[in-house]
Amino acid sequence: MKLSVSPRSSSKKSDAKRLRREARVPAVVYGAKGENQNISLPLDELQASLRQIPQGLLSTSLFTLHDGQKTYLALIKEVQYHPVSYAILHVDFLAVSDKEAVSVNVPIQIVGLADCPGIKLGGFMRQPIRFVKVSCLPKEIPPRGFLLDVSSLNVGESRRLSDLSIPPSVKPLAKMAEVVAVIAKKA
Repeated sequence: MKLSVSPRSSSKKSDAKRLRREARVPAVVYGAKGENQNISLPLDELQASLRQIPQGLLSTSLFTLHDGQKTYLALIKEVQYHPVSYAILHVDFLAVSDKEAVSVNVPIQIVGLADCPGIKLGGFMRQPIRFVKVSCLPKEIPPRGFLLDVSSLNVGESRRLSDLSIPPSVKPLAKMAEVVAVIAKKA
């Protein structure tokens, strides 16, 4: 997703408030080599981009930030919201390079729950792990996360991280023997 950004010279609170009144969001791009850049971006453009991202997939979404001269490839690390109005107050981006691996949390999505025999017999699905940390090049981040099919599980059976179909270019940073989903029996 592309976002047009403008550099901002000051990181004062009064300047951030002024930007918000002008329907702009103050943000920071943290550089991979330590150089940080204060920027601002249009609120409506950011909100439109965030609405296009399916729930839970913000950490794996790549953004192209263009300031008129330079173009940055970045991931959103944090979005700060107002506690009452839920308006976007600030965004933290992490600049990434096409040539360097990045560590991200990729969501695990469960599919086949309606067909699961263990659920039909009165069990319930427990998912202790919802994300798996991986290392890969930014362009190889799985955009839709990992899908885990549980349609064949009975009560008491489980699936592990090793059951995920992880591409060879993506290196998991977790123990592959960890349980991702289990069909538990109601007490």
